[in-house]
Amino acid sequence: MHYEEGKAKFIQSWGTLGSAWGINKAMGQIHALLLISEDSLSTEEIMEELKISRGNANMNIRGLIDWGIVTKVYKPGERKEYFTAGKDILELARQVSRERRRREIEPVMRVLNEIQGVNEGDERDIEHFKTVTKDLGEFTKQVDGALDKFSRSDKNWFFQVLMKMMR
Repeated sequence: MHYEEGKAKFIQSWGTLGSAWGINKAMGQIHALLLISEDSLSTEEIMEELKISRGNANMNIRGLIDWGIVTKVYKPGERKEYFTAGKDILELARQVSRERRRREIEPVMRVLNEIQGVNEGDERDIEHFKTVTKDLGEFTKQVDGALDKFSRSDKNWFFQVLMKMMR
């Protein structure tokens, strides 16, 4: 397989995978391009490579920066903005888990805690409602704890846990 073909397949696949962790396809494709690029890229280079508009590129680059997985690089004497993505895949996974935790798990936990205060209505319905939502809350806390531990972990801890799971 030629490099350009492999590169195109990777960018397409990463873009599709991105939707599984909460970003859109274009954002995933930009991240893929930055991930496999040795040098930082300008917005114009990203636009040209992916055949996307300036608005699309700018919006999605800002989104990737908000996720904490792309950074702006300043080049002395250059007026253009350049961007790069970290190459440490374990750190990428930890950052994505931190961000998903902040965006998804924490709001759900707040709602589940808040609705435990339900006290008006049919007593039997309230009891069932509180039992189910309390169970969901406890499960969510366990997931949150695991994500927190993973996001703060180092490489050795992660691989030790992984090896234990595979036994």
